[in-house]
Amino acid sequence: MRVAIVTHVVRHNDGQGRVNHEIARAALEAGFEVTLVASQVAPELLAYPHARWVRVKPGKWWPTNLLRQQVFALKSALWLRAHRADYDVLHVNGFITWAKADVNTAHFVHGGWARSRYYPFGIGRSLWSSYQFVYTRVNAWLERWAYRRSRVVAAVSKKVADEIDAIGLTPRNRLDVIYNGVDAEGFAAASGDRAKFGLPQAAFLLLFVGDLRTPRKNLGTVLEALRTLPQHVQIAVAGVLTDSPYPALARKLGIAHRVHFLGLVKEMPALMHSADAFVFPSRYEAMSLSLLEAMAAGLPVVTARTAGGAEIITAECGIVLDDPDDPHALADAVARLADCSERCRAMGRAAGELAAQFGWARMAGQYLALYRQLADEREDRSVQTAALAPTPTTTQP
Repeated sequence: MRVAIVTHVVRHNDGQGRVNHEIARAALEAGFEVTLVASQVAPELLAYPHARWVRVKPGKWWPTNLLRQQVFALKSALWLRAHRADYDVLHVNGFITWAKADVNTAHFVHGGWARSRYYPFGIGRSLWSSYQFVYTRVNAWLERWAYRRSRVVAAVSKKVADEIDAIGLTPRNRLDVIYNGVDAEGFAAASGDRAKFGLPQAAFLLLFVGDLRTPRKNLGTVLEALRTLPQHVQIAVAGVLTDSPYPALARKLGIAHRVHFLGLVKEMPALMHSADAFVFPSRYEAMSLSLLEAMAAGLPVVTARTAGGAEIITAECGIVLDDPDDPHALADAVARLADCSERCRAMGRAAGELAAQFGWARMAGQYLALYRQLADEREDRSVQTAALAPTPTTTQP
C-alpha cells in the first residue's frame, strides 16, 4: 500500500510532528510505501527503503505564519495533484493543503477555540491581538472546508470530535476518535534527579510544561494559586522563556523564589520523575501530549475540563477542575495532593496504569487499519464501476 502524509514537520520534539512520525514509522515497518510531503523529516525515517520525502519550502521571507501556511498549502496541493498516481491513501492534518484527503487528523479546532469564553483576542485591542483574531477566523474557515472534503476526520479526543460535529460535516464525512499516543514504557522507566535540574530536594514540587508566550496554557492562574499555598509547595516550569510575561508575574506576586523556570528541557522523562504532581489547567487544548507523558511518568494530574485529554482522567489518577481560571479551586486541588503523600503516590500509580493503554503502537495501529479499510473501499468501488460500465459492441461488416 502507498500512503502520502502531509504535515509541516515529522520529528520527535513536536506534538503534531511526533504523531505523524510514529504513524509513518509504523507504516514503513509494516511494509507500506510512505511519501512524506513536509518541510522537515527526521533522518531516521528516511533510512527506510520505502520512505520518500517531498520537501516543501514555504519561504521564510513571508512575513507571517498565516501567509507561510498558505504557501505550503498551495505548493503541496500542486505536487499532490501532479502525482495522484503515486499514492493510494492521502493523510493530512487539519487545513494544511488544498488537496482533497482520505484521512484528516484534527489536532486543533480553531473554530472551537474562537467560540470558547476564554478566547482573549479581538480586533482593535492591539496589533498582536488583531492578528491573532484574524488568524483564528481564517483558519476556522479553512479547517471547516478541509474537514468537509475529507473522507474520514480523525479527532484526537472526544472534545475535538464534539467541536468538529458542531462545525457541521456532510453526510459523506465519517468522524472517528483516535487518541494520541505516548511512549509509556520510556517515561515509566526514567529516573528523577532534582539536583540535575537545580530543583529543591525537600519541596512538594509541581510541574508545568507548555508554551510560555501564550495565555492559553494558563500558567498565570497556576502562579496565582501558588501564592496561596504553603511555602514548601513550589513549581518547575519547562518551556521557552523568550517573550514570556511569567517571570515578571512571579516577581510581582512575590513567589519568584518558589518558581523554577527551566527553559526548554530535552530530558523530559527525567524532569517528570523529579516532580510530585503535574498541573495543567489549559484554557483550550485538543489532546495534550505532555499530559499523557506526565501520567506515563506516574504523576497525578490537576487539569481542567477545557483541556483535551481531561476526558480520559478518572478520579483515581487526577483532579479535573470545572473552571481553569479559578485559582482557589486549583489551590485546593493541589493542597489535597500535597497534604497526603500516600494519596498522591496512589494517584500517580493509577495515572501510569491508565497511560499504558495509550501507547504509540496502539495509535499507529488504528491509523494503519483505517488506511487499509479506505484502500479496500476504493478498490471495491473501482470494481463496481468497471462491472457497471457498458460492454463495447462490435459491428460486423
